Amino acid sequence: MWVLSCASSAYPTASRRASAAPMANFRSSSRVSVRTSHHHLHDESPFVPEVVDAVNGLYSEFREVDYLVARNTSRVLKAFQNVRVGSHHFGGCTGYGHDEAGGREALDKAFAEIVGAESAIVRSQFFSGTHAITCALFAILRPGDELLAVAGAPYDTLEEVLGKRDSHGLGSLKDFGVTYREVPLADDGGLDWEALMDAVKPKTKCALIQRSCGYSWRKSLSVSEIGRAIKIIKLQNPDCSIVVDNCYGEFVESIEPPMVGADLIAGSLIKNPGGTVAPCGGYVAGRKKWVRAAAARLSAPGLGLDCGSTPGDIMRAFFQGLFLSPQMVGEAIKGSFLIAEVLASKGYKVQPLPRAPRHDTVQAVQLGSRKCLLAFCEAVQRSSPVGSFTKPIAGTTPGYASEVIFADGTFIDGSTSELSCDGPLREPFAVFCQGGTHWTQWGLVLGEVLKSI
Repeated sequence: MWVLSCASSAYPTASRRASAAPMANFRSSSRVSVRTSHHHLHDESPFVPEVVDAVNGLYSEFREVDYLVARNTSRVLKAFQNVRVGSHHFGGCTGYGHDEAGGREALDKAFAEIVGAESAIVRSQFFSGTHAITCALFAILRPGDELLAVAGAPYDTLEEVLGKRDSHGLGSLKDFGVTYREVPLADDGGLDWEALMDAVKPKTKCALIQRSCGYSWRKSLSVSEIGRAIKIIKLQNPDCSIVVDNCYGEFVESIEPPMVGADLIAGSLIKNPGGTVAPCGGYVAGRKKWVRAAAARLSAPGLGLDCGSTPGDIMRAFFQGLFLSPQMVGEAIKGSFLIAEVLASKGYKVQPLPRAPRHDTVQAVQLGSRKCLLAFCEAVQRSSPVGSFTKPIAGTTPGYASEVIFADGTFIDGSTSELSCDGPLREPFAVFCQGGTHWTQWGLVLGEVLKSI
């Protein structure tokens, strides 16, 4: 009988789980033991009451996330088996990186299969998502071409890449004669479908779709919406290639943008697909010819996919992190549900709304003032496993137009697949939360946050 009650408590609302016991003669005893256990846990809960109430209400959402994790884990497992991943793939290589025992090729093939792409390049030499996206854009665009951003203004760190913000002649797309336009978002924060219908011109060589919200107060895009946008763009100009900034979106759904027609996707391994294990790196995946062009941009024409050392134990971390990533993303999604539920109950505006479907791992909260934004991030830092004794200070950061504050007491510097939050010091003073190796980590952090704001 106690075994039944323990199994039931794996989900937030134990009593609801117990009531679904299939054998009627166990029902009464199981319910009593669970209620006693739940009452005992409530008395000694590590969570503040607001978090306890939120957890008890999120049973259905948490269960659906677990099913998503199972579907995506199955997809990853199948890809690993198909490319015959073995321990010989985990060794590093030095110098030119020619003799690396096939690990690089196996990882590229597995990643491509997982995201539904023809090809992929997964490398430690990509040092951020912005770097990988830049290689994807430079793979496609040439002088005289036009780049169209279809989801409003892109993330801050791309502004100097595009030439929206002066790169001081360091080689932005604008410096190379590539023009840029963007389609503003609709009033509801989603894509402006009507404006998109005639936004693509004959010289529009590439359309950039940012899947996640970035630092904008907008809805993140579902893969279905990305697919719809791709069809509208291709109808206007079949030769226009589609690049999707896939950061924070990997494994949040059971399909990825190449499966609905994206020509290239790009992102960082210290976000979702690194599973909190990858110490660095990024990826570009999609059509083979464009992946090869992105690889040439990363390295040099003629070298492409065939060179690049990976010293130490990084390859093992890449494979292991990729295998773990569906589970880690699932925990981050649960954390985002919890943040939204708790902060909305306190009257704060949240995006996405509580219990709304998730399309990335970012949860935004409008705090309304510089003071509250700083206090929130300080509380998160105090609750982190690394650097809890430090105080985050807002300041200028390479690639960002505004002052930004980061709380990232993470084992890997900048790893947003681990629990972190950040925000620009500008209206509406929103904090953007992401990551978490287990939803209970956010449950604990929120107690400190509520005391601070």
